[in-house]
Amino acid sequence: MSLASPLDLPRPFLDVTASVLGRPWRERCGDPGLQAFATTMTQAYGLPDLLARVLVGRGVRPAEAEAYLSPRLRDLMPDPSVLVDMEAAVDRLAHSVRTREPVAIFGDYDVDGASSAALLAEYLRALGVPVRIHIPDRITEGYGPNVGAVTTLREEGAGLLVCVDCGTAGHEPLAAAAGLGLDVVVLDHHGAPEELPQTRALVNPNRLDDLSGLGHLCAAGVVFMTLVALARRLRKEGVFAASTEPRLTDFLDLVALATVADVVPLTGLNRAFVVQGLAVMRGRGRPGLAALLDAAGLSEPPEAWHLGFLVGPRINAGGRIGDAGLGARLLTTADPMEARRIAEELDRLNRERQAIEAQAVAEAEAEMDARLARDPGRPVLIAASPDWHPGIVGLIAARLKERFGRPAFAFAVKPDGSAVGSGRSVVGADLGGAVRGAVEAGLAVKGGGHAMAAGVTLAPGGLEAFGASLSRDLLEAVDRARAAEALLIDGTVSAGGATAELVRLIQRAGPFGQGAPEPIMALPRHRLVDAGIVGNGHVRARLVSGDGQAVGGIAFRAAQGPLGSALLGGIGRSFHVAGTLSCDRWRGAERAQVRICDLAPCG
Repeated sequence: MSLASPLDLPRPFLDVTASVLGRPWRERCGDPGLQAFATTMTQAYGLPDLLARVLVGRGVRPAEAEAYLSPRLRDLMPDPSVLVDMEAAVDRLAHSVRTREPVAIFGDYDVDGASSAALLAEYLRALGVPVRIHIPDRITEGYGPNVGAVTTLREEGAGLLVCVDCGTAGHEPLAAAAGLGLDVVVLDHHGAPEELPQTRALVNPNRLDDLSGLGHLCAAGVVFMTLVALARRLRKEGVFAASTEPRLTDFLDLVALATVADVVPLTGLNRAFVVQGLAVMRGRGRPGLAALLDAAGLSEPPEAWHLGFLVGPRINAGGRIGDAGLGARLLTTADPMEARRIAEELDRLNRERQAIEAQAVAEAEAEMDARLARDPGRPVLIAASPDWHPGIVGLIAARLKERFGRPAFAFAVKPDGSAVGSGRSVVGADLGGAVRGAVEAGLAVKGGGHAMAAGVTLAPGGLEAFGASLSRDLLEAVDRARAAEALLIDGTVSAGGATAELVRLIQRAGPFGQGAPEPIMALPRHRLVDAGIVGNGHVRARLVSGDGQAVGGIAFRAAQGPLGSALLGGIGRSFHVAGTLSCDRWRGAERAQVRICDLAPCG
């Protein structure tokens, strides 16, 4: 059956050709072929029509429905040996296990890096291997392995260095490690250059010669697959005959956390990681995560969005403006008291980070408003300031990308004029590839990343040339992405139909995230009876349908933008409202609310 893309559907949904955010609305499953799939799914498997349409809208076909709703690792996990260099990595790690050789783990300072380091360290320690984790300081060391740290780790007695979530482009420091007699294994997922550094093994599904098709994994996913292969080897060698084999499924909470926080696609194997990892996390068996959930005020069972919006930012806060090693220490401690202390410190740092970020984002948005007024077609946004903390430039870039709908880079400029930046992209525009191209062209000192996020260091005076390079390389991709900006609607609901039961039905198709967007529902012709600013720039609203039923709504971080202005100035008017549905829990009561993402005045 030939299917048209939902983005090609000619008729706007609810006749919305330009919402308050300037987007047309389309029905995600408006294509007759997609509708036929949904009907088949409903008839063959007895699924409710809305759930069937949600599944079809995320690429699920009728024969795949049952497996999608109940993903199992045993069905989705490939043989780890499909990854290039996996056997060499396992050879070297198995030697460390057999000889109890001290192992140093070098991780990145984000959630994926901390989770990957904790995952590998916990497994090796369970087998009696001495392990030392090093997470670099963002400001004094920067991203990835460095000669100074490598030298220190060797002097402390490490015989093997394992770089997780970094190392693929670490040519100089890894050559230095080899010169010191320190073997290196890299377990990474970032985009790779043609020439790889000197290592005993470099496992990365995104290296150019890897044909595994696993490039969607985060680093923790790569580490988990490595441990599956290592466990198989150790089992074959009889290592577990005299010791208890660690249960790898107990570590899936770490893999789930990293998978969600690193914003990799929640499809296939990643989906199974998150579903099964959340089940592990709900048992609260890891003191660090239990303490962090408490610090975040979360008493309900964690869902995927909690990892992305509550847990992840707190772990990242240590690497952004505090002690970069706090996250890994939190995830590996067995002491509940230490876990509570670290979690409270990360929570404090996160509040401090929010205050710093708010001021910087306001400055960056004002700068971009002025630039886009002069040049509205600018494909890539570049913002820079000597006053911004290097630890928050990625957050600034994310907010710029979110507001203006195009790739954005934010830079912290040092006193000598050099700049450290982080970027975020839109679907279809490979930012990491563009950054690697700039490095190869001599326009950046170092840099890399993946399609949706990247980091770079520029020499003094390099901002203009770097920005021009990105704009040139990404122009066509950004134009295509912006042309496809229609808001895709999964279904309609009225205020009275927006219930906790409906939310639970939709959540059966979860977890949602990158590659599996949360379903967007339209509430046609609802009157806005109240709206006001709450919290940190959020707008809370109350909507009433034609039959008098009411539902609450909230538009996050919308107060200063066109969505917030329309809500705050539209009391008494009727709108078509679009948003995702969630459950608001208060004092034991549960009710549905709408997370408003767009609206359009009714004719």
